[in-house]
Amino acid sequence: MARAAIGVDLGGSHVMAAVVDEAGAITGREERDVIDRSPAAVVEALVAVVRTAIDGSKHDVGAIGIGSPGNIDPSTGTIRYSPNFGWENVPLGDRVKAAFPKFDVFVGNDARCATLGEYVHGIGQGTKDFALLTLGTGIGGGFVSNGVMAIGHQMGAGEFGHHQIRPDTGFVCGCGKTGCFEAQASGTGLMRHALRLAPSFPRSALLDVPREKLGSKAIRKAAQAGDQHGLAAFAAFCDDLALGLANVIAFVNPEIIALGGGVSSAGDFLLDRVRPLVEARTTMVPRGTTRIVRATLGNDAGAVGAATAAMRGGLIAQLPLVA
Repeated sequence: MARAAIGVDLGGSHVMAAVVDEAGAITGREERDVIDRSPAAVVEALVAVVRTAIDGSKHDVGAIGIGSPGNIDPSTGTIRYSPNFGWENVPLGDRVKAAFPKFDVFVGNDARCATLGEYVHGIGQGTKDFALLTLGTGIGGGFVSNGVMAIGHQMGAGEFGHHQIRPDTGFVCGCGKTGCFEAQASGTGLMRHALRLAPSFPRSALLDVPREKLGSKAIRKAAQAGDQHGLAAFAAFCDDLALGLANVIAFVNPEIIALGGGVSSAGDFLLDRVRPLVEARTTMVPRGTTRIVRATLGNDAGAVGAATAAMRGGLIAQLPLVA
């Protein structure tokens, strides 16, 4: 029977458990909405989807990996701080282990798990230096340097979304700072650019959309259709995205930067605008040596990476060679 693990993608509004084999293929999945964000309720929902996934699996499941938002100590599985849930020092690993005592349990940051998934089973295969950025409501990320996943002294390596690119004129970030990369260049940032520019486009079709329903997808589609308001917002967004990506190149010098998340679905419409802007801002690294591409695993990257970490015993990007 093939070896597999359960990969859990734990989000603020849902939890998904997938059966993932050693090749990174998902052979089954279970999902449940998260309504109550208290630790007890979230653990109950998580345990339920994991149990159903295990019971329905045709594989030999040997471990459970969980990707969760927040600052997490992967050696203990304790979520030290998670603004998404409002948690501090929640021993998630211990609670899941108590429900599944026969299984190894791994808990890691969701963005770092997604990075591992893309590196091992996605667009990062064959590289030594790789970075993933997920462009959604915020910006998550992680990077592999010389084949090693960067974790950091206090588990914070790869938090690209919270370096400031517009500290004087930017939008206020959820973290409290002004002009963070994710405040400017996430899906939320694209909406904020559109709202900031709205007075210059009083006849824009985007203004007919109720503000509470205006999302990054609508703005992107308006830009692709040639709407001047949408194009202006998308241009401002791409300029900020390029500024942050050029900084990532200076910080970690990856061979590939993969863009995931909902905003990346713009594909070439996004990449064709961002790449030359990044090149123009790249100085201390030879231009043209970092490829900026779309991630390939989509929303499954976190679950695939969490399962991979569970099978490998941690966020291990490259397994040691066997003599």
